[in-house]
Amino acid sequence: MAEKKIFAGPRVRRIRAGLDLTQTAMAEALGISPSYLNLIERNQRPLTVQLLLKLAAVYKVDLDELQGEAAGAVAHLREIFADPLLAGEVPGEHELMELADAAPNAANAVVKLYRAYREQTARLSDLAALLAQEGHETSLSGARLPMDEVRGRLERRANFFPRIEDAAEAFHARLAPADDLSGALKAWLKAEHGIAVRLLPVEAMPDLRRRYDRHSMRLFLSGRLSPFDQTRELAQEAALLFMGTDILAELDGLGFEGDEARRIARFELARYAAHALMMPYGVFLAAAVRTRYDIDLLRSRFAVSFEQAANRLTTLARPGASGLPFFLMEMDHAGHVLRLAGAEGFPRVRFGGLCPKLNIHSAFAQPSQVLVDRVEMPDGGGFLTISRTLEGPQMPFSERVRRSAVLVGCDIVHKDDVVYGQAAVAAVPAGTACRLCERRGCLSRAEPPVTRPLGLDEMVSGLSAFDFQ
Repeated sequence: MAEKKIFAGPRVRRIRAGLDLTQTAMAEALGISPSYLNLIERNQRPLTVQLLLKLAAVYKVDLDELQGEAAGAVAHLREIFADPLLAGEVPGEHELMELADAAPNAANAVVKLYRAYREQTARLSDLAALLAQEGHETSLSGARLPMDEVRGRLERRANFFPRIEDAAEAFHARLAPADDLSGALKAWLKAEHGIAVRLLPVEAMPDLRRRYDRHSMRLFLSGRLSPFDQTRELAQEAALLFMGTDILAELDGLGFEGDEARRIARFELARYAAHALMMPYGVFLAAAVRTRYDIDLLRSRFAVSFEQAANRLTTLARPGASGLPFFLMEMDHAGHVLRLAGAEGFPRVRFGGLCPKLNIHSAFAQPSQVLVDRVEMPDGGGFLTISRTLEGPQMPFSERVRRSAVLVGCDIVHKDDVVYGQAAVAAVPAGTACRLCERRGCLSRAEPPVTRPLGLDEMVSGLSAFDFQ
């Protein structure tokens, strides 16, 4: 049987230094030459089983200490270097192992420092939210990455772009698609730009939704996409060609300076333009009012997905012809917020969106079901919320389905104008976020409030894990 080889030089060196031994003294005790021990400590020679046994016998060393990998520290370091802030500094797996192995105390210090940084960032964000509630603007939690900058600016403003809306209505009238927008877009791309559209199987394009080949003048769409998403990709491509000037004008109005932020925002505006083309403003608003904003009826009427129709509800803010001011939040099952938007901006201060009691979290336990709640906030205000899961691109049998959930909401004063209002009976007491909420005895509380000291009374135990004074 082949002898097992273990490279553990830094750990051997730490043991020797801890015993205050020279290389010569340790080598003599182990029955090897000092030069060989030096090679071991520099990981240029392995620790054999015989040497491991000698170390254990002579110095009472725990063999697990020598044989075990620093897996825990490596996992923490891997998480740290996955942070977007360190996107340009990502080391390889071997380098992480070397850091955890050769300098474990330094590795632990990096982990502690990163945890302190994340906690401080969360506290600054909470402080910014508290100041915003009192009417004070702050840049404490300002965006640090282009994606954060784009999302932050779009979330704060009304989700309405008039030039794109006007251009989309004109383009739709020109296409005259009747009940086949996808076919009309394919015909227009071929006739006006010589672009042929082809649907590719998953194995031919496993990692992309869409790809345009300039040489062959072909637009490839992934077979993973639903018919609704295929139409949106076509509409997005056509919008960039037909409405490029209007998209650029709206982009300039947003005031982004960095190239990366502008590219991200351009993609978001192209997606907006695709929805505007698939559901023209005037026709969609009339249908929304007629159906009392029933998302399922609207998706059927315009041959779109639930997510697309829900997104479109947040854009009905044309002066003189506006719909109800809906807002939207999309979240994955791990609680990551993927998208925030609103006809008047996302109401982060009043609604927050991070309360565990919101039905967007319950939606994952009831896939494809529409959940309706009347949410009551600590200040007495309220919201009507509609949540449902969304299915991502089609996955093969061997891969896990990517599922997210969307919450569509509006102020409770509009509940009688919305078909879902009749289903919202008992109010659900909620808050903006646990760290900003002062509701006592909340079983769903995940964090203590930053505005109150913890109770810490040995004689009393409340319902919440974070009792406060």
